Amino acid sequence: MFTPLDPPTETLTTGVVVVGAGAAGLATALNLAPCQVVVLAHGPAATGWAQGGIAAATGPDDSPALHAADTAAAGAGLVDPLVAALVTAAGPGCIDWLQSAGVTFDPGTDGRPALGLEAAHGRARILHAGGDATGRAILAALTARAAAAPHIRRLDTAEATALLTDARGRIAGIIVDLAGRRLMIRTPAVVLATGGIGGLYAQSTNPPGATGRGLALAARIGAGLRDLEFVQFHPTAMDLGGDPMPLASEAIRGAGAVLIDGAGRPVMAGIPGGDLAPRDVVARQVAATIDAGDRVFLDARAAIGPGFAERFPTAAAACRKAGIDPASQPIPVAPAAHYHMGGIAVDLAGRTGIPGLWAAGEVAATGLHGANRLASNSLLEALVCGGWVARDILSTSPDARAPVIRPALSTGRTGTGEGAVAIGRLRTAMSRQAGVLRDAAGLDHLIGLAAAIEADPQLPAAIADRALVCRLIAEAARDRPDSVGAHQRADTTPLALRERRHVPA
Repeated sequence: MFTPLDPPTETLTTGVVVVGAGAAGLATALNLAPCQVVVLAHGPAATGWAQGGIAAATGPDDSPALHAADTAAAGAGLVDPLVAALVTAAGPGCIDWLQSAGVTFDPGTDGRPALGLEAAHGRARILHAGGDATGRAILAALTARAAAAPHIRRLDTAEATALLTDARGRIAGIIVDLAGRRLMIRTPAVVLATGGIGGLYAQSTNPPGATGRGLALAARIGAGLRDLEFVQFHPTAMDLGGDPMPLASEAIRGAGAVLIDGAGRPVMAGIPGGDLAPRDVVARQVAATIDAGDRVFLDARAAIGPGFAERFPTAAAACRKAGIDPASQPIPVAPAAHYHMGGIAVDLAGRTGIPGLWAAGEVAATGLHGANRLASNSLLEALVCGGWVARDILSTSPDARAPVIRPALSTGRTGTGEGAVAIGRLRTAMSRQAGVLRDAAGLDHLIGLAAAIEADPQLPAAIADRALVCRLIAEAARDRPDSVGAHQRADTTPLALRERRHVPA
């Protein structure tokens, strides 16, 4: 049953609303000057958790073409070659922009930013800041820039709950829960930069708020979604009992650390690429070892040793908290949901199928990552595509008149029931049935569970949105019977490269 939404308690009008205050959201907002922008920030941004670094072809033996080729190879035949070429070509300029914004990258011996190697990269092209605190450094610099920008107004503890459209289906506004106050913002342009979906899983490296709310907002007004089945599981989340699980960055293996089992045997022996194989390959091997009753450890003792804490301070701090010294002890690891390659279907300008709605960053499916993201391409994509979105918005001429908002509808859900049990059931089922390895029976069970929770009127709307996204991911995984990239079916065989295709949600 659908009923009109209750009227808001407050209203305001602005040129653009950006939902999300991570790398994609802030890059978009900063590049929108002089247009007036409201940025909605709700909880910690996943950008601040990014340890691996940012990939860009800045080395003397590197080129954007080589970077694009590595991106395509990792993406298992489903990378859009034009998107890969354009994003990687923008990489060096993106690094210059970050430096002008105040980001200081870790220097090499020649004083220029040091370049690290990560899995599936054919060249050392990963730039870091603060060792394994690159995301934090970028977020701090962009946040400071945004705070000083006169065209940006930031609203904290602001959660977008509904997108509003006019009679022609164009974006006309957004409903926001502002720390318990209900706010309607009239605007002809909304950018979703809400991040990923890792928080839907029981084992995740993402902030708890990464629950796919942007996907739900878009889906509920009819925006197209794509490639939802492609969820990347980081192979080396630290198995220390934490929720979320701390990340042992890809850069640790890039520095020579190896994966071993409980008996000290190399886990990746005989696998092409070894410890630096693409993430989907490593995650499957780690998961298979654990499923066989063994444990997996990241061993940095020989390759890094006493220098571990200096080179990887974030990972070292997590180890110390668990009583582990990575200089002398291997780190227990396991796969965990880390990044969503799928999302809202967008074009090169970040436009969705809804006029006035754009998406950037992890919530968007640009075609860059295909079926498996190349390490350290996420920050690059967020920043580059955020800039493209801003340029496109500035080039449009939205109707300057206050939009006539079509009466928004809700499901009539007024439930205030305790959602912790439902959330726990969903997270457990997502990890078990939509994890590293899937099958039809498990996915059907997950779809049924998510649909039942989504339809429960006793639960709040936010829980229904979680369940909706879980159901859509599971349906996409069920509807792709072939194994490709990060989507692996235990009950089917992989398709040949020429047969691979994108499946819309």
